[in-house]
Amino acid sequence: MIVGTAGHIDHGKTALIRALTGVETDRLDDEKKRGITIALGYAYTPLANGDVLGFIDVPGHENLVHTMVAGATGIDYALLVVAADDGIMPQTLEHVAILSLLGLNRGCVVINKVDRVEAAVVQQLQHDLQALLQTTFLAAAPVFATSSVSGQGIAELKNHLDQEALSVQQRQERGFFRLAIDRVFTLEGQGTVVTGTTYAGVAQVGGDQSTLRLMPQNKPVRIRSIHAQNTPSAQAKAGQRCALNLAGLAKDEIERGDWIADARCFLPASHIDVRLQLLSAADTVLKTWTPVHVHVGAAHYVAHVVPLSQDLIQPDQSALAQLVFDESICTMPGDRFIVRNAQAKHTIGGGVVLDSNAPDRKRRSLARLAWLDGVESYLEGRGLDGLLRQAPYGLEQNFMHRLVGSDLNDVPLPAGALWVQSPRSASAQVLIHKNAWEHVLARIETVLAEAHERYPDEPGVEAARLRRMVAPRASDALWFGALHELIQRQRLALNGPWYRLSAHTVSFTAEEEVVALKLVGLSHEGMYNPPWVRDMAKVLDVPEDQLRVLGRKLVRQGVLFQVVRDLYYHRDHVLHLAQRLAELAQPNGIKAAEFRDDLNLGRKRTIQILEFFERIGYTRRLRDKHLIRPDNTVFSQAHS
Repeated sequence: MIVGTAGHIDHGKTALIRALTGVETDRLDDEKKRGITIALGYAYTPLANGDVLGFIDVPGHENLVHTMVAGATGIDYALLVVAADDGIMPQTLEHVAILSLLGLNRGCVVINKVDRVEAAVVQQLQHDLQALLQTTFLAAAPVFATSSVSGQGIAELKNHLDQEALSVQQRQERGFFRLAIDRVFTLEGQGTVVTGTTYAGVAQVGGDQSTLRLMPQNKPVRIRSIHAQNTPSAQAKAGQRCALNLAGLAKDEIERGDWIADARCFLPASHIDVRLQLLSAADTVLKTWTPVHVHVGAAHYVAHVVPLSQDLIQPDQSALAQLVFDESICTMPGDRFIVRNAQAKHTIGGGVVLDSNAPDRKRRSLARLAWLDGVESYLEGRGLDGLLRQAPYGLEQNFMHRLVGSDLNDVPLPAGALWVQSPRSASAQVLIHKNAWEHVLARIETVLAEAHERYPDEPGVEAARLRRMVAPRASDALWFGALHELIQRQRLALNGPWYRLSAHTVSFTAEEEVVALKLVGLSHEGMYNPPWVRDMAKVLDVPEDQLRVLGRKLVRQGVLFQVVRDLYYHRDHVLHLAQRLAELAQPNGIKAAEFRDDLNLGRKRTIQILEFFERIGYTRRLRDKHLIRPDNTVFSQAHS
């Protein structure tokens, strides 16, 4: 268990820790000279079961609240210290608010320096504290009267903390490892050392460290040695204060607020969606783009607030909001944060992260707000059902890892949920409700049927183009999983890169096949300027309508391509054109006139060819230039 102090400056927090543990947590010369705590201090004491009880001593000065928050984040138990001779002071109030906003639910109250006042003063202070704390997590907390000088109450307080530590439920160790760095230094002969509180998981010396990263830099990490709760250890576990000796990283590569974490924990982002609670004592109203200071983990950032569920956030109100940062930061859903005003003088609120990788567009749409409600429902313990029903394209595996913070094998699934496996990657999955899944499949078939009706002379629709028509926001895993599923059900067929409905088939009679071969031959001979249907009809002495029917069948087979009505190009020459267009369009696209000159064709025919490539999803137009679509699979061999 980790105990964190809280309280106003000069209320005796450091002396209390020294009386409880025998450890002087003020280690800086300036701290000893001025008699005040400036940096976080740490102390440890053994427990009867062999574990170690850790203490974090925080500064009480109003200008050092950012340091206090860094220390308070991640503690298990709060020690609110109030000096009997001073009574309730500004940072007493602010620190209680911070601890509450961080979601802490265990702690005790210490009335310190009781040797300096009469018993009646202590009794009145206890009454005042009871009134102050009646709506906080400390409402029913035990109260201890102590003196670090005389030793009064120290033994009772120590016994209480020991019993709390022995009975505390261990933090989740099966989750992904992450440690919030609050200090970094270099030890001679050992190299770079970082210290911090371990939020979740286990990391081992000599174990598999292949996924560990320094975040948000995303640099690989190897742990040489570990000190857990100030004791050499083979592993760092959730709920411990740990020091990690890192190999291959210099001190100046690491900053306070960084993380040592499993790579699956974080996707750094500059926009996060949150549930934000303003304190009743907040002296501000939050509107769009109000600047604030945000403390999360051991980090401190400046951000701008964008209210989502309402236009303004008033004191004592809770609302959905987006925090926009100037840099990419690392958070996970469920992480707690503190907000201070633009001058960083007052704590005005805090809350919980809902989406650590939020969009900056359509962020206030009804669908988006419903999604955030679903995330909040899950974080409050009501399961995944509400969130899944707001996810028409499912929940990607990477998002689920960040939401759950662990492997997904043990995650209980609601009725109707299923995992969709990508046929392209064994590690890419999407969790989706079966109703949403069947809707995606049905939508693919509907759009293909419409495409066949509108473009009967085309062999089908290429995957990227079909995706833009059906589900442009679907993940790769869901999209290709859906196409694979429909093929397995024999409701779709694949002809080269084109998908078509299974019923969209082609067959020739013996007579048709003879004429079709001649039609293909004439088209091939014409190269980039093949004959029109009317001209081939005269050469072959066949009615034009019959040739059009055969041409459409050959297009569905992928042998010919109808660039415009009644003009069929052979597949070989379309591939040549695609390859040449790809070469000329690199890297910034090509103008129609440039392509015309290269082909030595007329302008009209060149435009027809370019419009054909755009229609089938091979290219896109940007003003007067034509660019190859990076997501297309049409003629992919033309790039090789």
